[in-house]
Amino acid sequence: MSIFDFLSGQFIDVIHWTDDTRDTMVWRFEREGHEIKYGAKLTVREGQAAVFVHEGQLADVFMPGLYMLETNNLPILTTLQHWDHGFRSPFKSEIYFISTRRFTDLKWGTKNPIMLRDPEFGPTRLRAFGTYTVKVSDPGRFLKEIVGTDGEFTMDEISYQIRNIIVQEFSRVIASSGVPVLEMAANTADLGRLVAEAISETIKAYGLVLPELYIENISLPPAVEKALDERTSRGIVGNLDEHFRYKAAESLDQPGSAAGQAMGMGMGAGMGTAMGGMGGPWGARPQAPAAAPVPPPPPVEHVWHVAKDGQTSGPFSRATMGQMASTGQLTRESWVWTQGQDGWMKAEDVAELAQLFTVLPPPPPEN
Repeated sequence: MSIFDFLSGQFIDVIHWTDDTRDTMVWRFEREGHEIKYGAKLTVREGQAAVFVHEGQLADVFMPGLYMLETNNLPILTTLQHWDHGFRSPFKSEIYFISTRRFTDLKWGTKNPIMLRDPEFGPTRLRAFGTYTVKVSDPGRFLKEIVGTDGEFTMDEISYQIRNIIVQEFSRVIASSGVPVLEMAANTADLGRLVAEAISETIKAYGLVLPELYIENISLPPAVEKALDERTSRGIVGNLDEHFRYKAAESLDQPGSAAGQAMGMGMGAGMGTAMGGMGGPWGARPQAPAAAPVPPPPPVEHVWHVAKDGQTSGPFSRATMGQMASTGQLTRESWVWTQGQDGWMKAEDVAELAQLFTVLPPPPPEN
């Protein structure tokens, strides 16, 4: 090996970084004591920036492109070194490559519930979680404020600090927004934008920017969610008393219903008792006294529907129909229908309802 080959091996003439990870934010070029050749080639790829640090001082910053490291491309380093225009010697400098791409799908969430005063529920607590993206906007500031002399800086080393900032500003924005808890799900996009704007100044001091912040879920304590579910169920059922009376009357009219089965059981028990008392002519074995007969089920009370002006109402019990007849809401000409009836009929043509009008005078005769 010639002395020229040995000396040329001590100088670095190609500087670049190929990132094969997904979480490395800063990587220091391994110079290993070698000097950088004057006129060396520096390659900065898209999504990268290169920062020169000379003797602990921040020097030149290079954005994506291909550069020849000469005095005209190193103005700050040239000033720090007091190089003249005829300088051609190798030099020493630390080079940090910084990833300026977006780091996506980063998680954030509230460890403890956030206390706030809701206009409908009063003081309550809620939790939230989501995702965000972060990007280096000022490589020099980021290197100076966060990285320092770390030779390989990853996203995990700063994500915890960013999560704390997000949660702090989220708590403040939620508490001061005045948005009711039940309407927050419809306003997550606006709330996320407000939180991102609120923390932009804080992380700007780190040389970072938050392009996106998403709120995936805002949840209430389990006790409050249970109360909301019960309230929703009551709203679906509506008037429970009227609902249950209708279902009971409907089940009585069904042949396979519990009421129908009870009627069949009563008839069977009566026939069994009658047959058990029959004896042959040669005498019958004394039998135990028959059990008391089971009373038949109460008669089925019909419920009625009333049609007027193309609209139906009901069901109404017979007592309610009597009240309607006394107030004039139900007349002899009103159309009524009940389970088992063949089509709509006028009230005066239904024997069970005609009795309601017997105490009322008939309509006056026509002149």
